Amino acid sequence: MTIFSLTEAELRERRSLKWRTYDTDVLPLWVAEMDSAVLPAVRESLDAALDRGDTGYPFGTDYADAYRASAAGRWGLQLEPGQVRNGGDVMNAVLCVLEATTSPGDGIVITAPVYPPFWQVTSGYRRRTVPVALTAEGRLDLDALAEAFAAPDVTAFLLCSPHNPTGTVHTAAELTAVAELCAANGVQLVVDEIHAWLVDPGTDFVPVLSVPTAQRAMVVVSAGKSWNLAAFKAGLYIAGTQAARVLNTLPPLAAQSTGHLGAIAHAAALRHGQEWVDQACVEIAANKRLLSDLLHALLPGARYRAQPGTYLAWVDCSRLGLDDPYRHFLDAGRVAFSPGRVFSPAHKQWVRINLAASPSMITQAVERMASSLRRAA
Repeated sequence: MTIFSLTEAELRERRSLKWRTYDTDVLPLWVAEMDSAVLPAVRESLDAALDRGDTGYPFGTDYADAYRASAAGRWGLQLEPGQVRNGGDVMNAVLCVLEATTSPGDGIVITAPVYPPFWQVTSGYRRRTVPVALTAEGRLDLDALAEAFAAPDVTAFLLCSPHNPTGTVHTAAELTAVAELCAANGVQLVVDEIHAWLVDPGTDFVPVLSVPTAQRAMVVVSAGKSWNLAAFKAGLYIAGTQAARVLNTLPPLAAQSTGHLGAIAHAAALRHGQEWVDQACVEIAANKRLLSDLLHALLPGARYRAQPGTYLAWVDCSRLGLDDPYRHFLDAGRVAFSPGRVFSPAHKQWVRINLAASPSMITQAVERMASSLRRAA
């Protein structure tokens, strides 16, 4: 079984954001969509629902139960039914948790560079964004976090785990330290674990709720990223054993925004797609090695340190002599990446590359990058 084997012609039939944003001569390796076919079990579950005419309102806990089974089997994380509740997509769930645990004007810490909606869900909803830079190695800066948490108006920390865009997988020691800092300063820990299943073979993902000192944390998660199900909006809230109060004070309708077909699709992926995502991770790890080799051979000025989380590559182009690498590669190379500036204003010279694609697509993209630099010389 090969996950990323669809041809460019097949992919260009799609109507999704990744394939419709740019002109047809542009290779899109930007937004986090996978170039994969639908998991057969998901297709079967949706076909069966449509055959039944089963297109009404969602009911029951099958999606939450499927997540609990996956978490137990994959990470040994045992959760009680009352700890997991349906929600909308991950960022709407984050917004609901922040609405329940913070007040307008409060400071919310994020670690930069980070997924662009983290900036939007804080500063865009009457809160104040408090960015704390990651270390040069892309890890959490615990001293800087402690300093930020000490501010009296900082009331929450929104953490991406594994981290997007760097691919860093936080360790148990780091998560323990973060949880202790949050508890000591009265800061609500909110963790987005949407990339939890997407780690390289041999790498252990650590769910924050497996950390004994993190039981005040709230987690938001979805099967959407790991099984390419963004079209089916469905997320989950997971409360630590000491965070039941947060679940019970979520805003009205917070737990009623899961779509019925979304819950069916996500539950099927969680119950029947573990081997599929394992194979995807094998191919993604190979694509990381491929990208590293290609950049070394064709663009030695581009710096890329492969990390074991996600299918996203964070590439430093500051030594290439370009004013705006994203714009240059789009205009001159006809390849689209995500611009670094949307992850952090300090990272204009970086691009994020989506590696959930075929090796041939990645090879062609780097060749276009190199060719565009030769023409500009």
